[in-house]
Amino acid sequence: MSKTRTYKIAVMGGDGTGPEVVREGLKVLNAAQNKFGFKLECTEFDFGGERYKRTGETLPDSAVEELRQFDAIYLGAIGHPDVAPGILEKGILLKARFALDQYINLRPVKLYPGVETPIKDKGPEDIDFVVVRENTQDLYCGMGGVMHYGTPNEVATQTAIYSRFGVDRCLKYAFEYTRKRNKKKTLTLCGKTNVLTHLYGLWERAFHEMGQKDYPDIKRDYAHVDATTMWMVKNPEWFDVIVTGNMFGDIITDLGAMIQGGMGIAAGGNINPDPGGVSMFEPIGGSAPKYTGKNVINPLAAIGAGQMMLETLGETDAAAAIEKAIMYVTGRKLKSLAAGKMGYSTTEVGDMVAQYTADGPPAE
Repeated sequence: MSKTRTYKIAVMGGDGTGPEVVREGLKVLNAAQNKFGFKLECTEFDFGGERYKRTGETLPDSAVEELRQFDAIYLGAIGHPDVAPGILEKGILLKARFALDQYINLRPVKLYPGVETPIKDKGPEDIDFVVVRENTQDLYCGMGGVMHYGTPNEVATQTAIYSRFGVDRCLKYAFEYTRKRNKKKTLTLCGKTNVLTHLYGLWERAFHEMGQKDYPDIKRDYAHVDATTMWMVKNPEWFDVIVTGNMFGDIITDLGAMIQGGMGIAAGGNINPDPGGVSMFEPIGGSAPKYTGKNVINPLAAIGAGQMMLETLGETDAAAAIEKAIMYVTGRKLKSLAAGKMGYSTTEVGDMVAQYTADGPPAE
């Protein structure tokens, strides 16, 4: 008799509506594990604003070591109205991302049936691409400082850094992902080689060297970041997979979230794809504290983050079932993705996705 596939999952509901949407995500994941024959062993952690207010802790080093023992982290939201911006984000999200070397940020940009896009005359057949963002270098390394602070002569510097090692491993993931996705088999490098000649000169050289040598089956394309934002709005159907640096990726993925219907549907992964690596999955939207406890927040982005987690863990059939259930709910059930306007409560949406994951959407 074969052994049940078991995954250890660290669950961090976090702040605001985070625990509510994670609860619905776990409901759906439970339906998936029951149907597809694997097991999730979940352990909850209370890192977030309330803990910081009580103890002054964000993510202590001991917690990082504990998180290394898990297969994945499932996160709700970080951000508390009583805590100054940046403290929790840097102390929890960025610390986990860097300490666990989650060097890939993966952001599918996919318009689901029934979801409105602000782009005129575009539908689900036009908006379906993925952004692979380098996640641990660039301007986020913290290299820089301030001189003559608070005076008219103040000088501030922030230095963007890329190593060939860091660029190569991101590109390798992007090429492999494009091959596995097996759609247009086109990888577009988004950069700024005409101005940031040192940084994106390195990216461009590495991109073509790797593509020519190891991925001749993948078509290579290039677009400056400003052109990328333009084409994402005008012709999103041109893209298959985009690979880019940390800062540019941070910007274009928010644009991607808007063209796929907003933060209520967008999910992402901070991924360490190396053997034994621990990845973290989360909805892109914030903690939305004004909706806390009202049972009106849209949980689909968090459910989608759980679906991404299963896909990354190798449970592709379960992940496909969850996505199919989400698409049925957006296409046939919800009036809107906005909080309080869905036509259903948070828990009712979770119940529907869980049911359709377990039983499949109704036959038409």
